[in-house]
Amino acid sequence: MNNFPNTVKLILAIALLLCLADMPYGYYQFLRVAACVGFGILAFTAFEDKKQGEGILLIVLILLFQPLEKIALGRTLWNIVDVVVAIYLLGSAFVNTSTKKS
Repeated sequence: MNNFPNTVKLILAIALLLCLADMPYGYYQFLRVAACVGFGILAFTAFEDKKQGEGILLIVLILLFQPLEKIALGRTLWNIVDVVVAIYLLGSAFVNTSTKKS
């Protein structure tokens, strides 16, 4: 279960990077729900690990990606957000992994 948050981060990062391709609209709808669930899991584990800053950032991401009220940023800006969040997720997954091993 220790690697579970890193697995969630990797899956979300890949899903966000797939948004750069021309995907059907249903994919983006699915991603918003999946991102909320994934960020919720990550926020819960962050608060359990006493990482309040990371937990608050993940709650902000939940609000940004939430499926109830679409936030219209335009395709270009959403692509930038997707890439930045994917880089954050990948970076935090690998930094956490290397920190725990040493």
